Amino acid sequence: MKSLIFLMACLILSEAAIRVPLIKGKSIREHLREKGIHLPYTDPGLKYQPPEVLATSTITPITNYADSYYYGVISVGTPPQSFQLLFDTGSSNLWVDSVYCSTQVCAAHTKFNPQQSSTFQSTSQTAYLRYGFGSISIVFGYDTVTLSGIQVPNQVIGLSTNEPNDTFLMAPFDGILGLAYQSISVDNAMPLMDNMMQQGLLEQNLFGIYLSIYGQNSSEVTFGAVDTNRYQGQIYWTPVTAETYWQIGIQEFQIEGKQTGWCSQYGGCQAIVDTGTPSLTAPGAIISSLMQYIGAQQNSYGEYIVDCSQVGNLPTLAFIISEVNFPLAPSAYIQETQSGYCIVDIYPTYLPAQNNQPLWIFGDVFLRAYYSVYDRENNQVGFAWVV
Repeated sequence: MKSLIFLMACLILSEAAIRVPLIKGKSIREHLREKGIHLPYTDPGLKYQPPEVLATSTITPITNYADSYYYGVISVGTPPQSFQLLFDTGSSNLWVDSVYCSTQVCAAHTKFNPQQSSTFQSTSQTAYLRYGFGSISIVFGYDTVTLSGIQVPNQVIGLSTNEPNDTFLMAPFDGILGLAYQSISVDNAMPLMDNMMQQGLLEQNLFGIYLSIYGQNSSEVTFGAVDTNRYQGQIYWTPVTAETYWQIGIQEFQIEGKQTGWCSQYGGCQAIVDTGTPSLTAPGAIISSLMQYIGAQQNSYGEYIVDCSQVGNLPTLAFIISEVNFPLAPSAYIQETQSGYCIVDIYPTYLPAQNNQPLWIFGDVFLRAYYSVYDRENNQVGFAWVV
């Protein structure tokens, strides 16, 4: 009887979720690599600036979307105009390409036309979004956003007015949907998640993310509920340590089950859980030692490579988070390119966390291995083993 009640509860919860499928496409870097062009390495940690700086500035540093490749479709306006956006837990603003922008970059993407929306409300408020390899200018407006048939009225949206950098010509997305806290939103614009919470559109004030492995197209974001079909066992929760990004604490880092001391010697590490970062990013101070353990060599492009025939013999890495061990097998952190060589999908960051503990970034390498839940009600992040 208890099992039946639990099953019915899961079905009701599943039906209450707002589901947005995510599409895995080639990143800008992958497109350029196929053409023999290698983008220079950019520290992924530069994306994160101290919250007191972001809270008083119209500049947000967003540096490494050249590598991102999970996108979802939302609609803006009445009648709805559809766009393919990067769903990003590492930023907070929502913006789309618009007809206000006339550059070649904007011409290559789907553009929002506010004159064709009966619910659009204009403002004169502008902002500047800075990228590691370019920048865009936006003007804010308000309109209805639709996710999987659910309408969210009066949502503040950034409309691009200038995108001068040609790198974005190959970007498969038409904008970014930020899912982090409002405290880091440019001009304190209300994020979409906060708006849905305020309007009571969610069964629970949380969202879950499932990222499929290479070669599969079943990735999904669920708003308002967790999808019990995407994970096995229980969800392990850990508190958010800073209500800016989805930042959490790490007690220790292990290699082949052995403590490294790389976190514990500092009283722990910090990690930002970020769907907008494709790689696993490690503190710069330990990257050489880590690559030595893995047996990787750095090539002329700054990539760490290994012999593809030896991937099965590489070490398992693991993070201890709230007393729970989260391992990453070699198959999770090694990526084989179309050119036939294998890259260690781990890169350094030299930016310390706010309390000077070493900073990791749990990008898609980690998030493909674990179903992740972002709980705004209790300010905690949950991880569970994917099915």
